[in-house]
Amino acid sequence: MFGVPMKLLPSLSLLFSGIAIGFFSLSGCASQKNYSYAKIEKEYANYFSANHGAKDTRSAAETYDFRRPISLSEAVQIALGSNPDSRMAMARIKQASALVNQSQAPFYPTLNFFTEYLQGDAPSAYLFKTIDQRTLAPDTDFNNPGWFQNWETGFAASMNLYSGGRDALNNKISRSELTISHFNRQAVENRLVASVIQTYFDCLAAREFVDIATESVASVNEQLRVMRVKYKAGGALRSDLLSLEVRLARAQEEVVRSNNRKNTLLAALANLMGVNPQTDILLADANLKAVPIPVSIDSGITFALEHRPDLKKMHAQVVQSRMAVDLARAGYLPEVDFLGRWYVDDAELDYDLDRSNWTAAFLLNWDFFDGFSTRSDRKKARATLEELLAVDRKTVLAVKLDVKNAYLNMDEARARFDVAKKSVANAEESLKLVKLQYEGGSATITRYLEAELDRNRSKIRATAAYYDNQKALFEIGRAIGYWNTVENTLKGLEQGM
Repeated sequence: MFGVPMKLLPSLSLLFSGIAIGFFSLSGCASQKNYSYAKIEKEYANYFSANHGAKDTRSAAETYDFRRPISLSEAVQIALGSNPDSRMAMARIKQASALVNQSQAPFYPTLNFFTEYLQGDAPSAYLFKTIDQRTLAPDTDFNNPGWFQNWETGFAASMNLYSGGRDALNNKISRSELTISHFNRQAVENRLVASVIQTYFDCLAAREFVDIATESVASVNEQLRVMRVKYKAGGALRSDLLSLEVRLARAQEEVVRSNNRKNTLLAALANLMGVNPQTDILLADANLKAVPIPVSIDSGITFALEHRPDLKKMHAQVVQSRMAVDLARAGYLPEVDFLGRWYVDDAELDYDLDRSNWTAAFLLNWDFFDGFSTRSDRKKARATLEELLAVDRKTVLAVKLDVKNAYLNMDEARARFDVAKKSVANAEESLKLVKLQYEGGSATITRYLEAELDRNRSKIRATAAYYDNQKALFEIGRAIGYWNTVENTLKGLEQGM
């Protein structure tokens, strides 16, 4: 019947029984396995160096030579491949994909092989097993049949034929969860790219702050050298000398503070890239001119409503919640299953095809009353859908506000940068005039130091305004959802450089 010679069935039965016992032994050994963080860390030591995703980005942190300056696009690629948040999002996609495969299982039949050994003196068991053996004696005393034993080997199959749509809806929900996981990863990447860009520009600004502070130290040092010569010759006051020494100390303090800020930001950038914060990172110059973003607030909002991954995720969750309402309603419908068995019985494990048995059945199961459980599930599902619709509306409004604020901040940053550039020019010219007056004796050292300090402050403000302007442009990219894919990110960075 199944293409297996009956003389082989006892051997197969013993073989599978031995395999089952082996599995039990292995599971017992597994339960005694010693789990520790150190062992797991060693087992998955290559996880962060393996290529688990987008091409040429997942192993960048391991292969990049940090002895050479790193560009903005390279920093973004490394972060997308090595940042733990990005890896977590990828792992959630894998989990959702596995759930999709799991949700497809009810559409296939289940098949299993079984072997059973039974002994006892229960009259009912004696009757049924002996009949299945085809060895029931006509004069059997059913009240006192005595001891018996039985070996039973066979195959069983089952399949759900109708479940009220539960299986189909569960499959759709799991596919929706996979879609949500992809949108979640895009949202993570959108935020991650924006954070890397912001921090990268902050590092560049901090590096220039160090240069400005160092230049100030050199300038004050030179003036102090001249002042000491004048003081020794009797041409300067002691108070003027002390004023310059105090200014030098403040300038040196500013160098230390600027260096510390730069190193702190570089460590933060390394952390975003998924690199050891102790890694020494050198930055390349970023000469960014433009970013391919919509020019107006209205067009930016339109783009964001179509591309923001968190908004897409919210829409998908609404659809998923609507499916859950129908899934809860399926509790009112019956289920139909098919069950089949083919088996042979014998007291001595001597199976004969002439004494085989089979059964086939259709099982209808319909819960007419479940204590109002299904009705409660439907109410809960509808309430969840209503909540998500409200959250979706809130998310849409938040996205529009976010985009508008990003554009307004860009306008402000541009205006501030224009003012800062003029301020630097004026401060430079003022310092030149005061320096000439000071050298000619018509201006005091205090006035000179004030002019020098004003020049440095204006340069710092101009530097900050320049990078704030660049950050504002890229912040619009985050607000409209442009940085939600590796392709868009690299394209935008290349076109903007």
